[in-house]
Amino acid sequence: MANAPALDIDHVAKLARLALTPEEKAKYAQQLGDVLHHIAQLAKVDVSGVEPTAHATPIFNVWQEDVARPGLPVADALRNAPAQRDNMVIVPKVIE
Repeated sequence: MANAPALDIDHVAKLARLALTPEEKAKYAQQLGDVLHHIAQLAKVDVSGVEPTAHATPIFNVWQEDVARPGLPVADALRNAPAQRDNMVIVPKVIE
């Protein structure tokens, strides 16, 4: 894996909020290193004659007409909610 970018698996795991065992760190470091190596190989491809594009095939406007329709009844929308109050889904606080 020559010329591959440096990889700090501890930093990547921290960003992903993952607690990895030493074995997992070794395994994922190898896998991520392989991916970065392939990306580095792609960077060497000469694309000077290729026009930039966002899609491989032409895209046309596929939006439906914006027509007001009745929404999902509240009872149906909340049927599988783990917790609810005042016609709202209750979720755990995510702000630290």
